[in-house]
Amino acid sequence: MAKVVMITGASKGLGRALTLYFAQKGHQLAICARGEEKLREVQQEAEKLGAEVLAVVADASVARDVERFVAMAEDRFGKIDVLINNASMLGPSPMPYLLDYPEEDFADVLRVNAIGPFLVTRRVLPAMLQRNEGSIINVTSEAGNVGYAGWGAYGISKFALEGLTETWADEVSETGVRVNMVDPGEMDTEMHALAVPDCDYELANPNDVVHVFGYLASDRAKGVNGKRFSAQEFSLEGSGN
Repeated sequence: MAKVVMITGASKGLGRALTLYFAQKGHQLAICARGEEKLREVQQEAEKLGAEVLAVVADASVARDVERFVAMAEDRFGKIDVLINNASMLGPSPMPYLLDYPEEDFADVLRVNAIGPFLVTRRVLPAMLQRNEGSIINVTSEAGNVGYAGWGAYGISKFALEGLTETWADEVSETGVRVNMVDPGEMDTEMHALAVPDCDYELANPNDVVHVFGYLASDRAKGVNGKRFSAQEFSLEGSGN
């Protein structure tokens, strides 16, 4: 059954892969990113696959942009079935140790990676609760589950996101809305190249880690709430997607 899927940070990397994956599955898409050129390219790619796509240039960590984006999506599609909070930023590269971390950069990373998902979820959730259904998926990281030297504000922001996910999952646990998180693992993306510039090991293709998102978006995952999934260890067997 076709759903309305909202994806933040959709212009490149995992966001782009998710957009094209859900487009191929026949879903309607509401996507945003800060950079217009790459966002339009992804929109065109998804539309060539037959999807209806609303693409809005917006910063998902700014409340006014969030309101505009979500209102436009609700006006176009009438509802949002699935929200994927994917937009994130790394911060300074190479990443400094916390002792040397510039405070403005630290605040920016937490704003984008933790406050952003809070703002978008807070705006999308009431209508989901009213319909008593919906799936919210937050994109986390291994660095948000274990503290690693040199991962600075990025890792700390993902710790915050994991706490946000667990808290919101508990708050909606008596409803038909579910909130989960996915760690896609290390992928061959621009962000990873900045984070680990001297990487000498094989990385996953973003297109190979999208299936867990498809599962969590589907009705097969209706009873799944407050869980943390590792995308590269996820098996489609029995998931129905």
